[in-house]
Amino acid sequence: MPFYLLSPLSDFANLIAGYLMEIWDFLIFIGNISSFIIVLIGAILWFTDVNAKRGKGLVLGGVLLAITVQYFVFFPPAFTFF
Repeated sequence: MPFYLLSPLSDFANLIAGYLMEIWDFLIFIGNISSFIIVLIGAILWFTDVNAKRGKGLVLGGVLLAITVQYFVFFPPAFTFF
C-alpha cells in the first residue's frame, strides 16, 4: 500500500528533475555561446590594437569560461531524487 501512496510524489519529483535537466542544458548552451562571443570580441580588441590589454583579458576570461562550461558538461549534477 505505501507504494501506491508514494507513486504520485515520485512522479512529481521526476517531473521536477526533468525540468531541472532542461534548464541545465539551456544554461550550458548559453555558456558555450557567451564564451565564444567573449573570445571573439577580445581577439578583435587585441589584434586591432584598440585596447590590447582589455582584449587579452577578455580572451583569457572567455577561455576560462569555456573550460568551466566543459567541466560541467563532463560532470553534470545528478538530477535524480530516488
